[in-house]
Amino acid sequence: MNDLLHHESTIRLGCFLGVLLAMMWWEWRQPRRMPSLPRTRRWPANLGIVVVDSAALRLVFPVLAVSAAGLAETKGWGLCHWLHAPFWLAFVISMLLLDLTIYAQHVAFHKIPLLWRLHRMHHTDLDFDVTTALRFHPLEIVLSMLIKLAVVILLGAPPVAVMLFEVTLNATAMFNHGNVCLPLKLDHALRWMLVTPDMHRVHHSIRPEETDSNFGFNLPWWDRLFGTYRDQPRDGHVGMTIGLEYFRDWRATGLYGLLLQPFLAPEKTPAERQP
Repeated sequence: MNDLLHHESTIRLGCFLGVLLAMMWWEWRQPRRMPSLPRTRRWPANLGIVVVDSAALRLVFPVLAVSAAGLAETKGWGLCHWLHAPFWLAFVISMLLLDLTIYAQHVAFHKIPLLWRLHRMHHTDLDFDVTTALRFHPLEIVLSMLIKLAVVILLGAPPVAVMLFEVTLNATAMFNHGNVCLPLKLDHALRWMLVTPDMHRVHHSIRPEETDSNFGFNLPWWDRLFGTYRDQPRDGHVGMTIGLEYFRDWRATGLYGLLLQPFLAPEKTPAERQP
């Protein structure tokens, strides 16, 4: 399995482009909702932020998560190395705990006002589609990488597990942000193993109590376990309003406006804005 690391760049790029294009095609053929804005108004900023985020990571960090895992493996750092865990066990533990970390981080970014300032850019998209999955502020991306590096080293996660986790998380995030139709029975069944688009769309509701639910990107179990699961939006998937009530102008659609958002008021979290 470690042979996969020799093809890391190809695997990452191939999976990213493959899932992105497949979801765009699916959204075109079977949309769940009619867009409120033309894609030409939203997509340039949502796709452009990926370039800014990638540049920020390369400028700030000498190594990223997979390289950090390789360093920990060489030095014998981390829980899995200290316990001499077999590869299969270290792999499973790493995949689960990395996903739990993403869930916990997501909750923290909603509950702590300073972190919400960074994260809310993801929620100011006025529509919900595959490109929303790519819409994160570069400051949030840098902070998220710091957290991931710390967890990877503390766990002693196998490098191949870190690579496959990142590829899987990227793919599932694009899937569950898709503006696509799934048969209701299939959606209900999938929700026990995977976050579905209907499940995650609730999280992008304009209603604060719904924004503070369904935090999972990959596995749905954490929301059910920690009581943050919400089955359906109050206004229905077609009738619900996407976004935040206080960013519904040029600041929600242009790249410059997106980058500026953390420095603009208000800073209250969704929980603080509930009546």
